[in-house]
Amino acid sequence: MSLNLAPGIEDYIAEMTAWRHDIHAHPETAFEETRTSAFVAEKLKNFGLEVHTGLAKTGVVGVLRNGEGPTIGVRADMDALFVEEQTGLDYASTYPGKMHACGHDGHTTMVLGAAKYLCEHPNFKGSVVFIFQPAEEGEGGAKVMVEEGLFDKFPMDAVYGLHNWPGMDVGTFAVTAGPIMAAYTSFEAEIIGHGAHGGMPHLGVDPVVIAAQVISAWQSIVSRSIDPQDAGVISVTQIHAGDAYNVIPDTVMMKGALRSFREDVGEKLWQHMNDIANGICQGYGARFALERHRSYPATVNSDTESGLAAMAAADVVGHHNVDHHPVPTMGAEDFAYMLHARPGCYVWMGNGPGEGGCMLHNPKYDFNDEALAIGVSYWVKLVENILGD
Repeated sequence: MSLNLAPGIEDYIAEMTAWRHDIHAHPETAFEETRTSAFVAEKLKNFGLEVHTGLAKTGVVGVLRNGEGPTIGVRADMDALFVEEQTGLDYASTYPGKMHACGHDGHTTMVLGAAKYLCEHPNFKGSVVFIFQPAEEGEGGAKVMVEEGLFDKFPMDAVYGLHNWPGMDVGTFAVTAGPIMAAYTSFEAEIIGHGAHGGMPHLGVDPVVIAAQVISAWQSIVSRSIDPQDAGVISVTQIHAGDAYNVIPDTVMMKGALRSFREDVGEKLWQHMNDIANGICQGYGARFALERHRSYPATVNSDTESGLAAMAAADVVGHHNVDHHPVPTMGAEDFAYMLHARPGCYVWMGNGPGEGGCMLHNPKYDFNDEALAIGVSYWVKLVENILGD
């Protein structure tokens, strides 16, 4: 494959690989990324950037100014997952039960590499804000950063994000305008019946049987109540009920999530879930309660910024290695909060098949070090194209 990497980036690879392995060996989960944020802040200071810490508790922001011009943001997520690593790597996690199973160690390293490179090769006019965000994995760190004044303290014209993508070849990118990742709403539902002896079910109201009816009925919402051209998913991922073999429990607790690309579709899913479950429960003589928990909006790329991102990717890997029409995923991403506050674009970068075909959040997953120089070159080219001197 012919790559157009940033000139001289080969001199950075060994150092970046060492950074990545160090971060990988010391994974930290949401809002506890103290070692990682200290590592990042020290590097940025050594590069000569203006460094700010404490936003969203463990977030780090580095600002590189080079004359008058626009300002763009470049974001990396830093947190790990509660996963027991099974890679057997020399640099595997040293923290039991925690692992960089999503490649945020690579994301952080690439943005650090871009910061260093742009400090040493400032071929642009304007400012770059390097955003190192905590708590992407289900805790909404981006939302907290925005609420604590990220874009007020550091005004930006646009903001950009990137995620490695197993299953795409190294040296490829995927980018499109519009929705790229889904909105997400988690829920907790309770069916309140009436407990009874397992051999005398007619004396109670069995919430387990009712739960089975509710779950089955919910699966018809997407196929029968939503326009077939709109995407939606309702997944019940947890069911908790009872403690004995011979006791019909009083209640069943269900947890899960619903996903869509459009807010109105998500609200329609939510309303139908509530209406259908209430109707079924009333028919059986039970009660139903539905509680909405954490929600992420859809990740929606803006038109102009998507074009700029696609151009930068093509400059690095060639037009034929950029997928301009990727199929959006029902996975969620809290970079959506930043895109709700500013125009921007979120791209996928190929990570290869992974060891044994491991995908994200797998205990045998590892970020592909061959992608480091490609990712840094993408960031550099994006900055130089937008803020070109």
